Amino acid sequence: MLIFAVTGMGGIGKTALAVEAAHRARAQGWFPGGTLFVDLRGYDDDPVTADQAVLALLNALGVQGQDLPPTAERQYDVYQRLLAKRRERMLLILDNASDPSQYVPLLPGSDHHRVLITSRDRSDALPMRLIDLEALDPAESVALVTRALHETDERDERPGLEPDALRELVDLCGHLPLALQIAAGMLRRRRHRDIASLVTEIRKAGDPTVVLDNGSPGTDLYGRSLVLRPVLETSYRRLPPKQARMLRLLCLAPGAETGAEAIAALVDLELELALCLLEELAATHLVTPVRCVDGTAPTMRWRVHDLVRAFGAGVVAGEAGLREEGEAGRERVLGFYFLWAGAADDRLRWLPGRRVPARFGDRAEALAWFDGERAGLVAAVQWAREERFAATAARVAERLAEYLYWRRFFDDLITVASTAREAAHSAGNKLGEAIAWDHLGGALLAEDRAEEAVEVISRARDLYQGTGDRHREAIAWDNLGLALREAGRVEEAIEAHTLARDLHKDTGNRRREAKAWNNLGAAFLSLGQTVKAIEMLRRARDLHRDVEDRRGEADAWGNLGIALRNTGRSEEAIDAYRKALAIYQGFQDEYRTGSTLHNLAVVHSSVGNSAEARACYVQAAAAYTRANAPTEAALAQSRAHSLT
Repeated sequence: MLIFAVTGMGGIGKTALAVEAAHRARAQGWFPGGTLFVDLRGYDDDPVTADQAVLALLNALGVQGQDLPPTAERQYDVYQRLLAKRRERMLLILDNASDPSQYVPLLPGSDHHRVLITSRDRSDALPMRLIDLEALDPAESVALVTRALHETDERDERPGLEPDALRELVDLCGHLPLALQIAAGMLRRRRHRDIASLVTEIRKAGDPTVVLDNGSPGTDLYGRSLVLRPVLETSYRRLPPKQARMLRLLCLAPGAETGAEAIAALVDLELELALCLLEELAATHLVTPVRCVDGTAPTMRWRVHDLVRAFGAGVVAGEAGLREEGEAGRERVLGFYFLWAGAADDRLRWLPGRRVPARFGDRAEALAWFDGERAGLVAAVQWAREERFAATAARVAERLAEYLYWRRFFDDLITVASTAREAAHSAGNKLGEAIAWDHLGGALLAEDRAEEAVEVISRARDLYQGTGDRHREAIAWDNLGLALREAGRVEEAIEAHTLARDLHKDTGNRRREAKAWNNLGAAFLSLGQTVKAIEMLRRARDLHRDVEDRRGEADAWGNLGIALRNTGRSEEAIDAYRKALAIYQGFQDEYRTGSTLHNLAVVHSSVGNSAEARACYVQAAAAYTRANAPTEAALAQSRAHSLT
């Protein structure tokens, strides 16, 4: 390739890379004819034209004064002849180009020399090797700031003394070299202040560009101003209206990375039109496509750099018309999340005999969608604190609970449930508040905060009773029993499960009745009343079978395995665990798959089947790892090693 182009967003370090590459190439002797450099200032208000640039190049080649041809056409002729005559290879750097018209007339007429172009825009005008620059990774960002401080004063100990603050600072800078360079300059001038003070200042401002531009140290090695906002403004002003609108709205999206369908809803466009605009924005490096694998199929998601996001949000906030446009966009994407999360939740909860959800073909597809949109969904729920979005955001929260519990994202579940509870309470929505309390209790219980869970689920139960919702009241009693048992209050747990069972029987909910029987059996098992426990667990298993609730059946088989193992009936216990395992694997329930394999390993070990036990522990560790349960995975792996 004769032409190379270094592309990337403003401030990413294109010029610095090009100049460094030129110095290294010269040291290696690659371009004995020398290097020509022209700053085309493509994103300034008055960019350099090719006609202006050729004059600078002729001057560098020694054509000056009376030797300079009077017309542009003849000037290009002389320029091309001079390059053609040069036997020693040269490197031509055409920096900061915004349009092919700036550089195409300047290209050498032969294949002897090489050209390096830098631009914020990808161009398909000519065949060229593209080198797209992305932001630095966190470790590189920390190293850049640390080196910048030590080069000024090797005694500056702040990076070593404040590693957490430094990592937070580079995160706030979006790992953009220009922003990092400005931040380092500010820290040099604030020699007697800690890094944390700058972090606090940026966080308080909300928009990093405000603080960094106010503290900018001036110019860089190339005489360019070290400022962020003008760099972003020039890129934004060059966008056609439809692209500019897309960028503004995308800066308001709730997640750092967003799927194309959600973006189409945000901007109120057909999917294909939205994709075309996204691809055009990606060519300007204001939006970055991110290839992900959701489930088994690769998908494309779209990300906006943090500093671009802050800039775009600031543009929207500065004008009433744009603010309303933004609020309408947020309303649309929240509505999209409500519909799609509802469909995915329906698929996760689906049981035979119910209407088959239409949007997702199977559980794996629904889980993959949730996985991809999780960050955006959790962030969108936080909009419940704003009156305009409160009702819809709280309903989105309800539709996330099963997924977050399934994937064991308990921190997210606590955040989502707490936000929904506050919104429902403010709106006087007793039922919504009760549901949120119930979800919060489940998350606390999963986090081994049993006493807190007892208090929280009791609040949910009381609210359900106040609304007259006997079905949900029964569910709360059953959940309360689980929390009481974990808190060591087993007799109270049995009472709660019994009340739940009876309420479900009265309302005709046989599936939930079966679940209560299962929980009752587990409670009696914890009291050592194994015979009674087995009777109840078999009742639960059979009832789950009758209603075709395979997951519930698996839970009953798992508890039966424990009871049978406790009575020394190892072969029956192994059979029960294997039945539970097959069902959990079919549901892709990795955590329960791991726990069942772990229990199988214990039984095999107890009867001297060391090889089988070790294999089960290894498989359990892998399942726990997939289920985001590292503590359990480490324990299973340790026990596997002990059997080698």
